[in-house]
Amino acid sequence: MQTPADPQDRHEYPSHWEADVVLRDGGTARIRPITVDDADRLVSFYEQVSDESKYYRFFAPYPRLSAKDVHRFTHHDFVDRVGLAATIGGEFIATVRYDRIGADGTPASAPADEAEVAFLVQDAHQGRGVASALLEHIAAVARERGIRRFAAEVLPANSKMIKVFTDAGYTQQRSFEDGVVRLEFDLEPTDRSVAVQRAREQRAEARSVRRLLAPGSVAVIGVGRAPGGVGRSVLGNLRGAGFTGRLHAVNQAFPDDLKEIDGVPAHRSVRDIDGPVDLAVVAVPAEHVPEAVTECGEHGVQGLVVLAAGYAESGPDGRERQRALVRQARTYGMRIIGPNAFGIINTADDVRLNASLAPEMPRPGRIGLFAQSGAIGIALLSRLHRRGGGVTGTTGVSTFVSSGNRADVSGNDVLQYWYDDPETDVVLMYLESIGNPRKFTRLARRTGAAKPLVVVQGAGAPPGHAVRATRLPHATVSALLRQAGVIRVDTITELVDAGLLLARQPLPAGPRVAILGNSESLGLLTYDRCLAEGLRPARPLDLTTRATAGDFHRALSQALADESCDAVVVTAIPTIGEGAVGDAELAEALRSAAEEVPGKPVLVVHVELGGLAEALSAAGRTAPTAGAMAPGAAGGAHPFRPAERLPTAVAAETKAPSAALPQPPKPPASPAPHPYSRLIPAYPAAERAVRALAEAVKYGQWRREAAEPGKVPEYEDIDERGAAELIGALLERGEGLTIGVEETCRLLGRYGIDVHRALPAPAPDAAVGAARALGYPVALKATAPHLRHRADLGGVRLDLADEEQLRRAYAELSELYGTPEELRPVVQRMAPRGVDTVVRAVIDPAAGAVVSFGLAGAASQLLGDMAHRLVPVTDRDATSLVRSVRTAPLLFGWRGSAPVDTPALEELLLRVSRLVDDHPEVVAVTLEPVVVARQGVSVLGATVRLAPPPARDDLGPRTLPAY
Repeated sequence: MQTPADPQDRHEYPSHWEADVVLRDGGTARIRPITVDDADRLVSFYEQVSDESKYYRFFAPYPRLSAKDVHRFTHHDFVDRVGLAATIGGEFIATVRYDRIGADGTPASAPADEAEVAFLVQDAHQGRGVASALLEHIAAVARERGIRRFAAEVLPANSKMIKVFTDAGYTQQRSFEDGVVRLEFDLEPTDRSVAVQRAREQRAEARSVRRLLAPGSVAVIGVGRAPGGVGRSVLGNLRGAGFTGRLHAVNQAFPDDLKEIDGVPAHRSVRDIDGPVDLAVVAVPAEHVPEAVTECGEHGVQGLVVLAAGYAESGPDGRERQRALVRQARTYGMRIIGPNAFGIINTADDVRLNASLAPEMPRPGRIGLFAQSGAIGIALLSRLHRRGGGVTGTTGVSTFVSSGNRADVSGNDVLQYWYDDPETDVVLMYLESIGNPRKFTRLARRTGAAKPLVVVQGAGAPPGHAVRATRLPHATVSALLRQAGVIRVDTITELVDAGLLLARQPLPAGPRVAILGNSESLGLLTYDRCLAEGLRPARPLDLTTRATAGDFHRALSQALADESCDAVVVTAIPTIGEGAVGDAELAEALRSAAEEVPGKPVLVVHVELGGLAEALSAAGRTAPTAGAMAPGAAGGAHPFRPAERLPTAVAAETKAPSAALPQPPKPPASPAPHPYSRLIPAYPAAERAVRALAEAVKYGQWRREAAEPGKVPEYEDIDERGAAELIGALLERGEGLTIGVEETCRLLGRYGIDVHRALPAPAPDAAVGAARALGYPVALKATAPHLRHRADLGGVRLDLADEEQLRRAYAELSELYGTPEELRPVVQRMAPRGVDTVVRAVIDPAAGAVVSFGLAGAASQLLGDMAHRLVPVTDRDATSLVRSVRTAPLLFGWRGSAPVDTPALEELLLRVSRLVDDHPEVVAVTLEPVVVARQGVSVLGATVRLAPPPARDDLGPRTLPAY
């Protein structure tokens, strides 16, 4: 279709349309607007497209582009005519364009809101999801330019392109005329289009990480000829781990006649390697990294692990060096772990990858481990690997990623991979910063519904981390993470403690805990810690120090069989003398009893009993295999396990490793059985065991609630359109403003939120007139900033029943605190007595919209006793929000007081949530105080701030962080 010859630059070049995207196979491409400078690239691209693809694009043989075509396809006004290209290595691999049309199908300008769209993808890159990514981006561009509807004409045989449109999830219509399929679809995002986009995002980002963690070939760049050095160490670690793929050592200083080093083929350049290289570990100084990246890109390397330091963590120059590194790698479609990374590990038998500085491969297991800090990564690997001291026993790692400065691959990417990784049941993450909290909470909520996610979050971002500014306190961010299902702990010790329990034991069904053991004191200490953590422990069962292994077995079996028990903590101290129970015997007794009732978790608290922890871990490995005779079977049955019975976990361990690991297309509702599931975790202190159990209990409760999510209720009295009109009119006054009292009341009223009127009283007679208008009894309040909401300072007089009391109160306030000009007094009708609370909402640029609740006064101001939920708040969220503050008992009849109307309070929270969710221009709302009475709520004060809404990139097309 020909277009009018409008000049190119009706708008400046829209650089904000540039974006890097992850494609379906895990590679990356850059999407950018097409300009007049792209003529040669366009011609070269078109020459590499097959005749069939050209025919599908133009509905006729079209072997080459004419000069007129090239001009048309490279000259855009970026409003009515827009073209985007997907590029790799600076060359086009696909293009898309739209042309705005009118009702008659001819070229048009605004206010016409429909456009024709067409794609062309190079044959070598078809099937990589390029067209789907381009459609997301061209649709976002069109919406920005006022286009609301796309039309596309496709030949019936072009099934791939038809599928691109139909699978996108937009509301569409299809017709067939003159041998052509015409598709028309609205560009407004729908629930289905957003779900499709996020599913594609998950698959693409997971595959990009999988390509890094499961490479078929690895090149280590910077391997020295002499022993030692980073490159030589990494090469040795790869060899020592038994990497199953091909290894290559690279160093441009190698002599020409050097063919091998440590038995690994040696090369002077990546270009010299015969065959593909999937992963390159770059272990050269920062100044030599760009040359290495160029070699890797030209050779087709898929991903990089950059160990070199000297980037953003070193200052402004290093930050610019890091940006250049990311831009360079993405030019070739490569992803980066690092720079300043510690490395990556994959313990799977068919990979055996240790591309890290860890000299020893961790034991294989079911824990995925992510650490931004190399030092913390070392500490976590060490704690999980060792058998003695601290939390002991063998619980292994499935994969490990230390991202360093996380310039490209971040915790979000790795979380996408672990979500449906069948070899990972528990995810442990040490996060010094969260680059995109909004996306992280979304991914965490989805991952947490399938497998536990335990996080330690640093209080501040270290140098080198690109972090979005947030106005939310650290405690608030932590609360929001918990709402998303994250098991939030404070130390790496607690991280490992929780991980060991969740990787080895089932989730508890509730907070009821049985305690048994051979030490009364240790049992009572455990009981006290359970109470402190909010659990419901039964009185400890003291087996006395004379208890045998059989006594432990019987007691544990009875506790697990008790329907009033959800979990069991076994306490054990060493015994001496004749008949003392041995470590291995006690471990087998506990394990066999636990396997009789596999649905309840069992923990052991041991004191100076190192052998027990080791024996508990070893018991599963030494258990009888299928068909084998149980110990003691020659002279009778095993004292703790029937000879004919084989626990599921033990049976799984006897099979080939691949048989024990399920391979579902999507993660199961709960972790599948595996060889490590029945290992009983042992802890050296009661508080550590109980804290881990308490986190498991809270997570289990969250999982059950997440299975039946709440709803965002509809209210018939909400006037969304009227509120939008009012907001638009108010914003015309300026870009950011706190609106006046009358406008605040009108806006909140559109959402069914009634604010009690407060009339100014600049003089006693004005106060009397206001009281007559409102009706007695009234309250007289000083609203000066230093007295506002400070009843404790005496700036409020309540229950004034007549004019005499009002005039006397006015005189007292003036005498005590100053002139009316200083006091700014107001008169307000008395509200029913109740509990004073505060409701707030704020739109944070990083985390999104957040609703907060607490009791007014010292509870929220001094103690920070506020609870928070992400918007939109559901009915279930509102119920839990009210009950989450520590002072919540005051709302429910504490010490004989009358319970207040919490359902009305919950409705108010839901209405505030709807307001900020429907209108992102409402960037802050404060309702204070909100008096919750026995019947109803009264909003006595309100402020609202409006501003242009912050960008919502989570609702836009898929894109990697910009550099």
